[in-house]
Amino acid sequence: MDLSTFSLPQRLFAASFLLFPLILLAGCGNAGKKEPEAKVRGLVDTVGFAHEAWQMDSLMARIRRLEGDSLQRWEGGPAWRVCISPHDDYTYVGYLYPAVLNRMKTPLVILFGVAHKARLLHLRDRLVTGTWPAYHGPWGSIPVSPLREEIFSRLDTSLYTVNDSMMTIEHSLEALLPWLQYYDRHVTILPILVPYMSYDRMERTGTALAEAIQQVMQQHHLIWGRDYSLAISTDAVHYGDEDWGGKNYAPYGTDAAGLKKAVAHEHEIIDNCLAGPLSPARIKRFTEYTVQKDDYMTYKWTWCGRYSVPLGLLTAWHLQQITGTPPLSGTLVGYRNSIDHTPLPVSDLHMGVTAPANDHHWVGYAALGYE
Repeated sequence: MDLSTFSLPQRLFAASFLLFPLILLAGCGNAGKKEPEAKVRGLVDTVGFAHEAWQMDSLMARIRRLEGDSLQRWEGGPAWRVCISPHDDYTYVGYLYPAVLNRMKTPLVILFGVAHKARLLHLRDRLVTGTWPAYHGPWGSIPVSPLREEIFSRLDTSLYTVNDSMMTIEHSLEALLPWLQYYDRHVTILPILVPYMSYDRMERTGTALAEAIQQVMQQHHLIWGRDYSLAISTDAVHYGDEDWGGKNYAPYGTDAAGLKKAVAHEHEIIDNCLAGPLSPARIKRFTEYTVQKDDYMTYKWTWCGRYSVPLGLLTAWHLQQITGTPPLSGTLVGYRNSIDHTPLPVSDLHMGVTAPANDHHWVGYAALGYE
């Protein structure tokens, strides 16, 4: 193309047209060199749980206004080395979340969650971990500690499996993360899920996991209660005779007398197994309350955390033995269920409920801390 016959504006336009392919090619040469964004595990539940910072700020303001007296009792106390937290809709659980999780004060929290859909993925008898480097948080991604790989590399491969599908579809840990990040914007996590597992298997696995945790933490000069802690996710009983997939989970009935008996049974389990001095005998008793003696994959009392609770507590008890730290004792922060109080209003916060709450379908919540 001869540009000499063109006017100056025409020459400039033509020159830019000719140069465009060169610019494009130069850009293509660097296209594959751009650093990819870190993978962040997304959200399963954006209805029952908060997922934005403004939602968390609004929830806390609302809880302080409506349930401040219940919350204040548990704020500012000694740090928990271990805690048990619910994971149901925020509207139902209310103040129990911040009441128990405000005292998880370590920069690393090892999380033990429920594997609700383990049966669909044929998972049993092994801990489940994944490869996600970070999880979504309201104030930005929450890093997964690189100590995860160090700890699991010390376990026999018969005791765990890596399954990102299970980690991706499970919501039980997702519920705790906004609260942990609310109190510490720089918190890191180490997520573990616990599928179907017999007590003997949990005992063996908890022992090995405690040893692996202690070896790694000692190597990095990290101290339990100062640098890392354990949080166990579970809801208590799932009760009722409707909307449970055709199953009847109401052995005491669904009238007022049945509700009273069911709640009394809940407190019996908490008092006999979870609150007070921690011991393998009391942990095993929890399993005897919640799973059938001859079939550990079948409910006896419908706690979804019938595996996460004993495995997490067994790991804690063995850690206590290995480290020589003071004996753990559980304190009941609170118990409630989805029908014994007015739900926290959340509809204006773009949140809601994921299940009904009535005499025929309700869930219990127990929150405990261990010093």
